[in-house]
Amino acid sequence: MANLVQDIKLIGNEILWFRQLRENGLEAFGRQGIPTAKTEAWKYTKPRNLNTDDFVIEFSLDEKNSCPKVPFDGYCICFSNGIFNPAQTKLPQGVEVLPLIEAVMFNSETRLFLGKLTDVEKYPFAALNSSYMNEGVFIRIDKNVSLKKPLVLINHTTSGNKNLFFNLRNLIVLEEGAEAEFVEYYTYSGDVKSRYFANVVNEVFIGRNSRLNHYKLQNEAFKSDHIALTTVQVKRDGEYNSFCLQKGADIGRNETRVILKEENARTNVDAAYIMNGWATLDTTTDVEHLAPYTYSGQLVKGVVGGDAKGVFQGKIHIAPHAVKTEGRQLHKALLLTDTAEIDCKPELEIFADDVKCSHGAASGELDEEQLFYMQSRGIGREEAKQMLIDAYLDDVVNHIANEKIKSWFKENIQAK
Repeated sequence: MANLVQDIKLIGNEILWFRQLRENGLEAFGRQGIPTAKTEAWKYTKPRNLNTDDFVIEFSLDEKNSCPKVPFDGYCICFSNGIFNPAQTKLPQGVEVLPLIEAVMFNSETRLFLGKLTDVEKYPFAALNSSYMNEGVFIRIDKNVSLKKPLVLINHTTSGNKNLFFNLRNLIVLEEGAEAEFVEYYTYSGDVKSRYFANVVNEVFIGRNSRLNHYKLQNEAFKSDHIALTTVQVKRDGEYNSFCLQKGADIGRNETRVILKEENARTNVDAAYIMNGWATLDTTTDVEHLAPYTYSGQLVKGVVGGDAKGVFQGKIHIAPHAVKTEGRQLHKALLLTDTAEIDCKPELEIFADDVKCSHGAASGELDEEQLFYMQSRGIGREEAKQMLIDAYLDDVVNHIANEKIKSWFKENIQAK
């Protein structure tokens, strides 16, 4: 386990239930360890870089590490190298945002939610995250509150010559009738070969008749590792929509588990990935239909070049009593070189009658005839390639409801 497990003194251990969560996480990670080729859920993605012994954990805020800007208006929540930066915008009435450790110590409501959706026996890096729970944010949106601007969580890393290791644990609670947009943005500055490990866990509770649109851009340094698990519980008439774009990191894994707990709960889990070099970018989903009349849709599209590898593992589970349910899943990938690789594992588990379910997967190359036609009209080959890639990813990016956020993602797809 290299030196991922370190004897770090954390505040809050005097709180019995919180200390128990940390200890349970540490014990669970000790039993599982870093996944290997024999670990079924990780057989396509091997976190080889995490066996080094030079990880550094820091809890001091780097005052020089300023929070990057996004090209749209939002309520910013800033982290620097995984450390909470209190310089954030003023929040509207009905919205509470607290550093996680402050919420644990001073808000009794936190105990009702923290750790309730994260199975530390199934997810080894979530177990490790639980053992280090300290940094992160608690967000609660009151009943019937509708945010006019998105909440934007930004983590900016400047690791220098250190192999930084940090854990973020975010807890998001939408009460009945609440509506919000939440954006995660992971970026860096400095050497593109910076080595660091970002280990992120989100627990999201969607109340009855509530809606959350969740967008994520993972644009880490290309020698870094970024592993994230988001687990969501959706109650009756609630809706959770997500889109994740991965384009950075050497090993990047974005895993989403959605539990449609009550009738008429809905979710759309969409993603795109684009990479080159030797990167491995993994999109793993698990949608559980536990009640009748629930709906899920998944569209994931990837663009893979160089010697890189794209991974998609998508699972839809229909419980025995979840009748009148609909679950759809589609993965498509575009291979730009002969050495690029795609590993795809779609799954359906159906234990109920009277349901509509489908899954599909396809991969291919750029159309040489289209490239030739565009070049014959005076468009350079590289520009023509980019235009075809943009068009290929357009249908999944267009699922983003917010036009300004959509434009931001399109700009990041086009950026080198």
